[in-house]
Order: sequence, then C-alpha cells, then structure tokens
Amino acid sequence: MSVLVKPLVTEKVSALNEEGRYGFIVDKKSNKVEIKKAVEKAYGVTVESVNTMVYAGKRKMRYTKARIVEGKTSSYKKAIVKLAEGDIIDFYGGV
Repeated sequence: MSVLVKPLVTEKVSALNEEGRYGFIVDKKSNKVEIKKAVEKAYGVTVESVNTMVYAGKRKMRYTKARIVEGKTSSYKKAIVKLAEGDIIDFYGGV
C-alpha cells in the first residue's frame, strides 16, 4: 500500500507552493518519517519538515421527495511538506 494517495491541488495549497510547501492526501496509518521518505523517493527532492492533520468524516443528510438520504463523507489524513530551498515539485508536468 502506498503512503502517498494523491497530491492536493486547491487554491490554498497552490498559494503555499510558492513558499516551497506542498500538500498530499496520505494513508491514515502513515507517520511523518514514512511520508518524508515517500516524497523524497517519488519526486527526488529534499524534505525539511512534515506537518500532518487528520480530518474526520462528517454526516450528511439530503431531503428527497421519497425519503431522507443519510450518509457520511470519508475521513482522511493530510500532510503539508516543506521542501529545501530551491527544490520544486511539478504536478502539471505531464499534462
């Protein structure tokens, strides 16, 4: 199972990219050391620090004509990685 699930491409994280910080959705069981090694191996950069946060799933309800539909969004773990000065990750290179 891979530690890195997918990169985060949002407006807020894109603003952080200019400062050398990049966001990733990661496996919930992974720790900061595993995340650091996975980013360095996958992108060939030097990681200075890793900050993680776990988002809990939220209950959602939708009122339809027939009944009330209930569900839950999935929980996930997000990592913000700070790279060494001069290193960059190009997410849009293959597009």
